[in-house]
Amino acid sequence: MAPKRPKGAGAFPKAVESPAPARPDPDALYAALDLGTNSCRMLIAQPKGSGFHVVDSFSKSVQLGAGLERTGRLSRSSMARTIQALRICQQKLKRNKVRRMRLVATEACRRAKNSREFIRQVKRETGLTLEIIQPEEEARLAVISCAPLVSTKTEQLLVVDIGGGSTELVWIDISSVPRRDRPAAIMRLHHGFHTTDSPFPAAKVVDWISVPLGVATLRDQFNDVEDDSARFALMSWFFEENLADFAPYKDEQARLGFQIVGTSGTVTTVAASHLGLKRYDRTKVDGLRMTSDQIDKVIRGYLELGPQGRRRDPRIGDDRQALIMSGSAILQALLRCWPTDRLSVADRGLREGLLYAQMSADGVLEDGPF
Repeated sequence: MAPKRPKGAGAFPKAVESPAPARPDPDALYAALDLGTNSCRMLIAQPKGSGFHVVDSFSKSVQLGAGLERTGRLSRSSMARTIQALRICQQKLKRNKVRRMRLVATEACRRAKNSREFIRQVKRETGLTLEIIQPEEEARLAVISCAPLVSTKTEQLLVVDIGGGSTELVWIDISSVPRRDRPAAIMRLHHGFHTTDSPFPAAKVVDWISVPLGVATLRDQFNDVEDDSARFALMSWFFEENLADFAPYKDEQARLGFQIVGTSGTVTTVAASHLGLKRYDRTKVDGLRMTSDQIDKVIRGYLELGPQGRRRDPRIGDDRQALIMSGSAILQALLRCWPTDRLSVADRGLREGLLYAQMSADGVLEDGPF
């Protein structure tokens, strides 16, 4: 017996519209903008548990510091490129009705003779108020952004932030902090590197340094060296020379309980190359641990490719092929100074640190694991 035809079976199905996602409450949104020597990057996010959820973002290479090493000034063309990018950021902030924000500029604006004039021009043309932060705050923000990646087994931590115009290194002793509290102790450093009035077990900053050499400024120092391998070796040696005043540099460190966290485009590019990613995937890169042998193999591969080969590599490209070698020279120098089995890769930095610091100060983050 044939089954009965259901009533209304011949009718067109009624369309079911999925509701549009609710727009986040503007009062719950925070923004962080990082204007560096090479890039302009912004995040808009809302607190979620002990972290945050990204609502909107922006990233563009503006090369604000192009020619700065030679002239000591920001060029008209680099300022024009940057202001164009900042206009897009301003539109995103306006569209999302963001009220809580920190918009900061770093090494290029710290060094340029005409940076104040540039800041006034940005305000006039975009309405955005940029704040030039000092190296200690930049280092502090990079450190707290990496707090979720700190192992509970870590007792000595070195955080390295390789920027476009400078590189910040912070050495932290957390051996006296209970294991489960170590990431939270790192987060509390947003109050300052030398605060002593906290009721909680404190992370102790042994030393920190801001080296005025990043991927762009180090590249510019050795632009006149034609041989690719010779230029790489000179950059690595020169960077190591600039670490002489960093206190832990002279002492041999025990490998057990020692962790290096690297945050920068260099570190994430090296990680993506190691994984053989055809398309960059943050979820696979952020938090990855690479051995020093794996890093060395990737860097040797870059050298074997040469400038033309690196330009053709989709993971590097024409605009980054020279920068990846200056960044790799810094990375190799660090691994030479502090022999370690592994480096933790952080796809996070100043923007995330700015967000964590704002949210933590407002008390909107929950206690608990990151």
